[in-house]
Amino acid sequence: MRDAEARVFIVDDEEAVRDSIGLLLRSVGLRAQGFPDARAFLDAYRPEQPGCLVLDIRMPRMSGLELQQELNRRGWGIPVIFISGHGDVPMAVEAMRAGAVDFLQKPFKDDELIRRVQKALDQDERLREQLSGREQIRARFDALTPREREIAARLVAGEANKVIAIELSLSERTVELHRAHIMQKMEARGLAQLVQMLMRLQAV
Repeated sequence: MRDAEARVFIVDDEEAVRDSIGLLLRSVGLRAQGFPDARAFLDAYRPEQPGCLVLDIRMPRMSGLELQQELNRRGWGIPVIFISGHGDVPMAVEAMRAGAVDFLQKPFKDDELIRRVQKALDQDERLREQLSGREQIRARFDALTPREREIAARLVAGEANKVIAIELSLSERTVELHRAHIMQKMEARGLAQLVQMLMRLQAV
């Protein structure tokens, strides 16, 4: 179930547009918050807040594309839906390449915006779940000793206990003990799950 605190942020320099989109989204039970410009949004937004961003592509001072670039620079992965009254295809292409999840041309149908917002919120929820899981795995991995990390890497590479023992000048029994500690600390049920965990840490 989606986080009840998820919020749709609307950044558009036209007050009437902000208000109408906010009213529409609230009519279907979504939380919405409007901002008159990119800087106001940056000053208020906190990356731990689940949600998505409905963003006008053309605005004075800082454009929607420039705000998107700033979000990427800060590593804030909020899903972005661009809206534009100009239908500027090159700008839309640039926005999508930079990571926008969708692009809508004004005027758009209410149900189309709602559908795409729902999709963006679902995407944000999935991403946050993935990141949360990765952070838990990272915390477990960081709790391993340097020797345990070294052995874990060799296990994941497919080396047998006997081979690891020879290469590290350890007894096979010592390697077995390290392996047991690794599995316990990583909360892995077996080697296959340990491999999956370490691959997940390496994933971008």
